Amino acid sequence: MPIDLNDFDDAPPPPKPGGLAARAMGGSAAAPAYLDGLNPEQKDAVLSIDGPLLVLAGAGTGKTRVLTTRLAHVLTTKRAWPSQILAVTFTNKAAREMKERIGHLIGGAVEGMTWLGTFHAIGVKILRAHAELAGLKSGFTILDDDDQLRLLKQLLVAEHVDEKRWPARQLANLIDSWKNRGLTPDKVPAGEAFSYANGLGGKLYADYQARLKTVNAADFGDLLLEVLNIFQNHPDVLASYQQRFKYMLVDEYQDTNIAQYLWLKLLAQGHKNICCVGDDDQSIYGWRGAEVDNILRFEKDFPGAKIIRLERNYRSTPDILGAASGLIAKNEARLGKTLHTDKEAENPVVVRGHWDGEEEARQISDDIESLQRKKVKLNDMAILVRASFQMRLFEDRFIRAGIPYRVIGGPRFYERAEIRDALAYLKVVASPDNDLAFERIINTPKRGLGDGAMKKLYDHARAARIPLYAAADAMSLSNELQNKARTGLRQLIDGFTRWRGQMSQLPHTELAEIVLDESGYTGMWQADKSPEAEGRLDNLKELIRSMSDFENLTGFLEHVALVMDRDQGGDEDRVNIMTMHSAKGLEFAQVFLPGWEEGLFPSQRSLDEKGRSGLEEERRLAYVGITRAKRDLTISFAQNRQVHGSWQSSLPSRFIDELPEKHVEVAAMTTSYGGHGLGSFGTSRFDNAQAFGQGSYQTPGWQRAQANRQAGTAARHTPKFIEGELVIDGNAPSAYALGDRVFHQKFGYGRVTEIEGNKLTVDFEKAGEKRVLDSFVERG
Repeated sequence: MPIDLNDFDDAPPPPKPGGLAARAMGGSAAAPAYLDGLNPEQKDAVLSIDGPLLVLAGAGTGKTRVLTTRLAHVLTTKRAWPSQILAVTFTNKAAREMKERIGHLIGGAVEGMTWLGTFHAIGVKILRAHAELAGLKSGFTILDDDDQLRLLKQLLVAEHVDEKRWPARQLANLIDSWKNRGLTPDKVPAGEAFSYANGLGGKLYADYQARLKTVNAADFGDLLLEVLNIFQNHPDVLASYQQRFKYMLVDEYQDTNIAQYLWLKLLAQGHKNICCVGDDDQSIYGWRGAEVDNILRFEKDFPGAKIIRLERNYRSTPDILGAASGLIAKNEARLGKTLHTDKEAENPVVVRGHWDGEEEARQISDDIESLQRKKVKLNDMAILVRASFQMRLFEDRFIRAGIPYRVIGGPRFYERAEIRDALAYLKVVASPDNDLAFERIINTPKRGLGDGAMKKLYDHARAARIPLYAAADAMSLSNELQNKARTGLRQLIDGFTRWRGQMSQLPHTELAEIVLDESGYTGMWQADKSPEAEGRLDNLKELIRSMSDFENLTGFLEHVALVMDRDQGGDEDRVNIMTMHSAKGLEFAQVFLPGWEEGLFPSQRSLDEKGRSGLEEERRLAYVGITRAKRDLTISFAQNRQVHGSWQSSLPSRFIDELPEKHVEVAAMTTSYGGHGLGSFGTSRFDNAQAFGQGSYQTPGWQRAQANRQAGTAARHTPKFIEGELVIDGNAPSAYALGDRVFHQKFGYGRVTEIEGNKLTVDFEKAGEKRVLDSFVERG
C-alpha cells in the first residue's frame, strides 16, 4: 500500500527558494560561514545540490567535512526538512559524529534527522513498517550469529547432512554472500546452489528463509534483502519512499555490496538528487561482499552525473603521496585521480630489506626507541601488517624492549580465541590440575558433552574435592554419562596421557603440533569455511613457530603468562599495531609497513582465487597503508621467514618495484644470522637495484629462490593481463611438465596434472587439487 506523507510526524516540505528569495540568497549575499576554509573542489561538492553527484574523495582530502557541510547547506537553504534527507553511513559511530558536526555548523542540535544511519539501521526501520509484505510481523526478532547457526544446524540434522563435513558456518557464509548480492533462493545460480552438501545448498537456503518466517525472525542480511524485495515487488511502496527522500547522501560508496547498490539505485529514481562519496582506490573489502564496480559505473547508472575529484591532501608529505599515487596508477579498474599537497617535501619513503622476520622486528623496535628519544609520541606511531599472525613478532619484541603497545581492531596475539584454546591444551599437558584450562577445551572441538554432562562432571569434582580433569578421568570409566559423551571424554583423557608421556621424548614444538592435530583442534578450523578460518590457522602456525625460541614447554608457558599480564591501557602513550584493513580511516605521523613479500603481500590466496581483481584489491590495500602516514613511512621486507620451523626464502613484493623511484630511498641493510652481523649493504637509490631483483641481497637462499621462480618465465615483477587473467608471459610456455613434482609455500608438495600457459593444476598431497601460477611453485 502507498505511504501517505501525512502518516509521518513531519511538517510539509519547505518551498524551494525562487524569485526574490533566490536572488536574495545569491549574488551579493554573504557566503555562509560554514563555507569558509573550503578549497574550490570541496566548495563545488557542497554547492552542487541538484542532480546526481559522485565525489571521488582521495585519502586525507577532507571528505567528512564535505559530507557534513553539504548536509548543513541543504538544511540551511531550506531545500528539505531533516526527515526528507536519507544519509547512509557504514558505522553507527560515523552517523553520530556526522549529526554532531552538522549541528555545530548550523548553530544548534539537528532534530528530525530520522533517516541518518547505517544501511542496516535504515533497513530495519523500513522493514518494520512493511513487515507484512515480507511475511513477517512488525515485532520480528533479529537473529545474531549464534542464533543463526543454531537454526541452520537444526536444518542440517533434518536433511541428514554431516555437519563435520559441511559445517553450518560454511552454509551461513554462503547464504550471507547470496543475500549481499540480492539473491533470493529462487534466484541463486544452479551451480552455486549445488556447491554445498552435494546439491542441497539451494534447498537449505529456501528452508532457512521459510523457517525464519515461521519464527518471525530476520537475520542481518534480510534487513537489506527483504527491503529490496519490497521495493522491487511493490511499486507503490517504492514510489512513496522516492517521493519522500528529496536528497540522498551515501558515504563510503566504494564499500557497498550489490544489495545495497540496488536499493539505493531504486530510491534515487525519484528526485535523482543522490550524492555518493567514496574512493575507488580504497575499496578493500571485496572479501565481505563490497563491489568496487558500483562506484566505477556511477556515470552509467545516473546519466548526466557530475563527478568532482578531491585531490588536495591535507595529511601527508609530497613523497608519501607520490609513492601512493605511482603505485595505485598500476591498477586498471579505477576512475583516476592524483593526490597532491601544499606541504613542503620532507623525508622520502624508506624501503629496507632484512635477513629475516626477527631482524625486521628488531630494526623497527630500534627505530621506535630512536624516535622516542627525539620526543615523538608512541601514540603517533603505527605498525600496519597484512595478516594478524605478523603481530606476534612485534608484540614479543616490544615486551622484551619495554615498549608499550596496543592492538587496534582485535585482541593481542596471545589473547585471540584460537591462541587461548591452543595454550589451554598445552597447559593441561604440563599440569592436568589446571581446571580453568581444562574447562576451556573439554568440549572444543565438540565431544558430545552437553549441559547435563558438564553438570555431572562439576558435581563429581566438588563432591570428591578433586580437579575437574580427575573427575573427567573417573567418569569416563563409569556409566554415569551417555555413550557419546563418555567416549569423547575417554579419548581426550587418553590423549593427554599420551602427550604427557611424550614431553621428555619430543621437541616441545613438535609435541604442540601433535596435540593440536590429534585433539581435532586444527581439523576443526580446517573444516571451517568462514573467511576468518585461514587467519586462525596462520596464527596457530605462528604460535608453534614462536615456541622454538624457548628451551621447553614450561619456559614458553611462563613467558606467555608474563605477556598476558601486561595491560594494554587505554589513554597511555603506546605504539599502535593493527592490520591494514583495520587502519582505514586512521592516520599516524610515523608508519611502518613490514612484510612486503610475495605470497604475504600481495596475498597468495587473493592471487589464486581472484586473479587480476585480487591483485588490484591488494594494491588498493597497499595504497591505504601508505596513505595512513602523515610524515614518515618505512616499508620493509624479509628475505627469509621461518614457517613450521623451516626457513623459506622470499621475494620482495612486486609493489616495491612499482613505487616511483624519485619518492623512495633504499636504506642500508644490516643482515644478521643467529644474532651475529654478516655485513652491511650501503644506502643507495633504485638505480643500484640494491633491494630489488637483479642480484640484490645475493645470499644462497635468495639466489635459489630467485632462480627457481624466474626459470622459464618472464620476471614476475612485470605482470601482464590477458583477457582479464593475470599472466606472466602469455606466449611463453611453462617450464614445468605433466607429472613434475613441485612445492608450494602454502599447499606443500604435489604433482602437476594440467598445464595452461603459465597456470598449473596441481594435485597437492595434503591440500588436494589447486590451480596456481607456475611462478609460485618450485621443483620438489
